[in-house]
Amino acid sequence: MVREIAIGMDVGSTTVKAVVVDVESKEILWRDYQRHHTKQPECVLDFLVRIGGAFPDVPRENIRMFITGSGGGPLAAPLGAKFVQEVNAVTLAVEALHPDARAVIELGGQDAKIIVFKENEVTGEKTASCSMNDKCASGTGATIDKCMIKVGLPAEETAKLHFDDSKLHHVAAKCGVFAETDIVNLVKTGIPANEIMCSLADAIVMQNLSVLTRGHTLKPTILLLGGPNTYLPFLQECWRKRIPEIWEERGFDYPRDVPLEELIKVPEASELYAAYGSVMYGLHEEASVGRYAGLDGLRDYIENGRKARLGESAGPPLVRG
Repeated sequence: MVREIAIGMDVGSTTVKAVVVDVESKEILWRDYQRHHTKQPECVLDFLVRIGGAFPDVPRENIRMFITGSGGGPLAAPLGAKFVQEVNAVTLAVEALHPDARAVIELGGQDAKIIVFKENEVTGEKTASCSMNDKCASGTGATIDKCMIKVGLPAEETAKLHFDDSKLHHVAAKCGVFAETDIVNLVKTGIPANEIMCSLADAIVMQNLSVLTRGHTLKPTILLLGGPNTYLPFLQECWRKRIPEIWEERGFDYPRDVPLEELIKVPEASELYAAYGSVMYGLHEEASVGRYAGLDGLRDYIENGRKARLGESAGPPLVRG
């Protein structure tokens, strides 16, 4: 019987991800991933109600909660949760689950990050450095979502696409708005949807590899994390096409007898690493940190607190004369 659990919640710009972890074994007992459709607190509330139903025998005093993601900060206090910075969460999850990993490429709804792990040759100590795009939605899941709509391709069809670089077209990758403009122009000229989406994937991959790597050569094992990398095979295949080309150009002698799917891999639960990592980070804190406070505070935040925050940000009323 599970005596103590920890809830890890990743509240992102487009989705909420959650795991329930056995504190003793660190095993994931429950997981979910849902789009929140801009209703982040309501989605978190729904998750927690379902988690309560799944673990009715675990008393509240035996539950800890850790929260991360761009939308997690305001929800931490009402829930009694500890907020964990997202890069720290992802890094700890990777170190716990894949100590052999040397790089991480994570695409979120409105950010992208590349984490590079290096080992000190003398001390053996491992350090991580992160480069992140969180100022513009270019090269992220939001751009892919918008372009899917513009080409008229349903999500279930997009998830079946495979990468084909035989007929690629120019798509601007430095700006999400410019990318959408190029997509619209391609649609108007009658370019097939699959060619457009492959062109978009190639633009996203090359943009992130040229900017976020900061001159580093990403070396295997490379992990592909986040929703877009998890659910879009054509995007995975594009990474596996372009990264080995860079290895060849730079003379990096990678193991050619190992399948690319193992050198550049999408691990199990790849969309949940930030949620799981928030628990790994939080469990290093004192036992009093992150004690779950139940749902009353979150319900009050939904009904009253959010309105108060909006009022505070609105500024003084206009004086009309």
